[in-house]
Parts: sequence; C-alpha cells; structure tokens
Amino acid sequence: MTESSTQQLMDSLLANKAAVNLANTADKNEALALMADRLLDHEAEIIAANQLDLEKAKGQIPDVMLDRLRLTPDRLAGMASGIRALIDLPDPVGRLLGEHTADNGLKIEKRSVPFGLIGMIYESRPNVTSDVAALALKSGNAALLRSGKDAFNSANAIMQALKAGLAKSKISPKVIELVQDTSRQSSTEMMTARGKIDLLIPRGGRGLIRAVVDNAKVPVIETGTGICHIYVNKAANLDEAVKITANAKMSRPSVCNAAEVCLVDQEVAADFLPRLAAAFAGKVEMRADERAKEFLPEAKAAGPDDFDTEFLDYIMAIKVVDGIEEAIDHIAKHSTHHSEAIVTEDQAAADRFTQAVDSAAVYVNASTRFTDGGEFGLGCELGISTQKMHARGPMGLNELNSYKYIVRGQGQVRE
Repeated sequence: MTESSTQQLMDSLLANKAAVNLANTADKNEALALMADRLLDHEAEIIAANQLDLEKAKGQIPDVMLDRLRLTPDRLAGMASGIRALIDLPDPVGRLLGEHTADNGLKIEKRSVPFGLIGMIYESRPNVTSDVAALALKSGNAALLRSGKDAFNSANAIMQALKAGLAKSKISPKVIELVQDTSRQSSTEMMTARGKIDLLIPRGGRGLIRAVVDNAKVPVIETGTGICHIYVNKAANLDEAVKITANAKMSRPSVCNAAEVCLVDQEVAADFLPRLAAAFAGKVEMRADERAKEFLPEAKAAGPDDFDTEFLDYIMAIKVVDGIEEAIDHIAKHSTHHSEAIVTEDQAAADRFTQAVDSAAVYVNASTRFTDGGEFGLGCELGISTQKMHARGPMGLNELNSYKYIVRGQGQVRE
C-alpha cells in the first residue's frame, strides 16, 4: 500500500529530527533570526496568499473570524518579533531539573529533553504556523503542522518563508513541515501516528479540540476554549471595572482570552451595569439574566445556553450575583478553566477568588486578554493549556520539553 503524503512527511521528519533534537543553542538562535528575516522578506507572497484565503472565507465565516484570519504587514512584523523574542530566552534543552546522590552512591540527575516530533492541528490562525515552528525549533523538536483549509494558502506561504530561512542556517529545513492534505484523513493519520508523533496539540474551536482529545492515540495536550469571566465585586472601583470589562470583551473578541461573561454583585449592579451598557453601546450585544435585565432594559434576555457559550463575537452574557461565593460557584459550573478576573479593592475578596477559582490564569484588577505567551514573556506560544498535567496556561519553550534521568555509577549492581 502506497504511503500517503502525510505519512511521508512524518517519515522524513523522523529521519531528520536529530538535526534539531541535538542542535546547539547558537545554531538554533541563528536559524530563528534567519526565519524571522525571511518571513518579512516574503511579505508580498504571504499577504497575497492570505488574500486568497480571505476571499474564499467571505460570507462563510463571521467578520470577527475573518479578522482572526487576516494578515497585515503589522501582524507579520509581530510574528517576526515573536520569533526573535525566543532568541533571548534561555535554551530549555538540557536544564538540570534536580539531582541527588542515592544511599548506594548512584548520582541521579533529572534533565530536560525535547519530545522529538511534535504535531499541531489548527484552524483559521495563520500566525500559529510561525509560532509553532519557531517554538519547536528552539526547544529542540521537529514539527508537523496541519492547518485548516480556511488558512492553508497563508500557512503554506509562511512555511515556505520559514524553510527559506532554515536553508541558510546550519539546521535542515526538513525539521518543520506543513501537511498539504487538508482532508479529514490527514488529521486522522496524525491522531493515530503512534510511535511517530510524540506529542499532539490541537488549537481551534471546541469541535476540533474535542475531536482530537476523543480520537487521538498519541499523547495530547488539550488547549481549551475560553469561556472567560469578569467578576465585578461589590468593593470594585467601578471606573476600573468598566475599563477592564470593555477591554476584555472588545479589544479582540475572536480570541480565546476574550471575556464572554460578566458577573456583578447585586450591591453595585444598579450603578455598574448602565455604565457598562454605555461603554458597549452600538458595539456589544448584552444578554442579561432576569436580575440584570432590571438595570439593562434594552438587553436581550439570556437564553439557557448563553452562560456556556464561547461567543468569539461582540456578545456578552451578564448575570447579577449575591456575592463572591455565588460568583465562584457560577464559574466552577460554567468555566472552561481558561482565564477569570475579579475587580475589587478588597484584599480578602481577591485572596478568596484566586484561591478558589480553578483556572489556568486568575486575575485581580486586570483584563483576561493578557493570557498570552508574548504578554507573559514567553515569546510566542503554542496555545493555552486548560489541563493540569505537564502544561497549564500559555505554553512556551519549557512546555515543549520532557525530561529524563541520567544515572552515574561506579559499578553498582542491585542486590
């Protein structure tokens, strides 16, 4: 039986992965600089390819999703900056994570090592192509990327630019590849590639993530959807609360760290909610529960699913609560464990919230929009992990390494 193109790429990556698994820091940093340079050199080709994707997507996806797909010279410059930021970060490979000497004299070290071959399945996010390729390279991993068909032309043009950079470096361009087949078969092949793909990461909507988590036979890190909450406590500075909530919802609603739900204490609802409505006027559709509707007569009544929906749009669900415990309970029942924020001047309330809320990032008096690898000083990111094993929150270089034990003896044998 003839191997598929995806299988052939996996075999090629496995044959060439030592070129990056064993590369030294200087060679990896030189390669990153060249990749960033070529990304900008190929700006015209990448923008033209992106226009093809945008034209195909018009009328098929909402405008806010078109914005997520769109590339501009400024966004390309930001992608190149994200690659360059990795150059200044410590090499995660070979870090000493722990050491001790056993009673029998064995010297035991725990050191970080690359996973080997990382797979990424993603949709409608062309910037993921450069982010993942750069992170994989600096962390010593080969990478197989599978873009959704909506962004394929953009992703392919980006990959060609990155490979052109690698071709001028000491590291083979064959350590990063983009799957050319955007059918379901290629995703299935990656999900079932036991013995080939060491770690698989999905990044996209709930349907994609659930399909990978449910069907993969290789190890998976689950990147979560973002039903993120802003809780306006009764001790909040309401000017700050309006500013934070508006930023969390409106600055870029199509991303996973945008807030989808606002909870507000009954004591301040009459003052806060009309001010929030003024900030949202003509821009954000508010869907209010029964008590919030008293202060938001123009808002739509919240439906049964509105507090469990990642809108990724200019829509926000609003609920009035009777204090911090009800807010914490609501978040526990409806959150996807991504990012939540409390706005308060009460330190005890802030401490209670941060201790009780079980999410990857918990904020006090700040927007959830900061849950991002670049904002956290990690360079670019693979995504936001909402699981608890190995990686949680923005995933950067360290999350792309596993570890092994190195044991040094002097002839010891076990009795």
